[in-house]
Amino acid sequence: MEAEIELIPEGTVTSARGFQAGATFASINKKAKYNLDLGILFSEAPSVAVGLFTTNKIKAAPVVLCQKRLPSKSIKAVVVNSGLANAGTGEQGFADAISMAALAAKKIEVQPESVLVASTGVIGQRLNLELLRVGMARVTLSGDGGHALAQAMLTTDTVTKEVAVRVKGNEFTIGGVAKGSGMIHPRLGTLLSLLTTDAAVDMDFLSTALRNAVDISFNMVSIDGDTSPNDTVLLMANGLADNGLIKQRTKSATAFQRALNQVCIYLAKAIARDGEGAGRLIEVTVSGALSLASARSAARTIASSPLVKAAVHGSDPNWGRITAALGRSGAEVVESKISLSMSGICLVEEGIALPFDEKKAVLALNNDEVSISINLNLGRARATAWGCDLSSDYVTINSQYTT
Repeated sequence: MEAEIELIPEGTVTSARGFQAGATFASINKKAKYNLDLGILFSEAPSVAVGLFTTNKIKAAPVVLCQKRLPSKSIKAVVVNSGLANAGTGEQGFADAISMAALAAKKIEVQPESVLVASTGVIGQRLNLELLRVGMARVTLSGDGGHALAQAMLTTDTVTKEVAVRVKGNEFTIGGVAKGSGMIHPRLGTLLSLLTTDAAVDMDFLSTALRNAVDISFNMVSIDGDTSPNDTVLLMANGLADNGLIKQRTKSATAFQRALNQVCIYLAKAIARDGEGAGRLIEVTVSGALSLASARSAARTIASSPLVKAAVHGSDPNWGRITAALGRSGAEVVESKISLSMSGICLVEEGIALPFDEKKAVLALNNDEVSISINLNLGRARATAWGCDLSSDYVTINSQYTT
């Protein structure tokens, strides 16, 4: 019998036992939506911690610092800022990231090496360490501070992304926050995500579980085809649930993976839904593929196609754009076997266009969520990707990002 996974109302990254957070305004992000731009996530006990990072060859200083410190069994905190990415800042930027960790460590009275750093915002400008020092002193940690931390991470996001689930029977919790609205594309899709659990988890399994969860969530999101130098997903496990060590190939490991998948998929969909200028979430499911790699490639290519995204924005059932994207995805495709539907309306069967009521199709596509389903009818592999529509607001937002 599978363990029951319960969604925690208003859950966040501090829903797991022993985690606290807080945030303040340090005058780093002049456009901060909630007047917060600096936050700290703290674990009362040393945490086993792992991470996944951008595949962009230009890596921000916080990414480099985290890669040097992870994996670890002794992480106590993560300090986060929005407004400035501390990317493209050279050796001095790396020194600033170390200093930022040290300032947070001093504030919460832990060793500097036990603190990780994440930054997001404008590339190419240095952090002001004096603003950080003054701001850090004002951060107050609390058990419900995850909500403030989620707000402090935002740049062009319009809403926070927060969730937590409890695994019944095993009685451990996994929580998370994320930010991301632009520069999102599969190759680690999210800009920043912090995940926590009070479960005791073997480090090797924790790393595997994070990779598995990211592959079906953040790596299946595309907003605009761009990736960031700062993309970071961190997972901390402090063991305060006293559940017994979770290792690979056990029932508790299966429950943990399912719960982590649920958290990451929730956050990934929230990112896609909040894409810059977006009004609609696009969910693309490809089934009947010969391999998982083919299914994922096809779903990601369709979800990230500017023409598909523009058609969805206009409630246009232009399925030819979908099949064109499918054909260039690299997936094995036999045209005469393809079936395709949009928001429940079947448009193609065995590669042949079907007659449909255009007015009903437009009405079906005129919703907050649009589904695209393709069956390749070649195998058993299946994958889902998420994206958003493409509007003129995307251009406006990104033409004025630094001005």
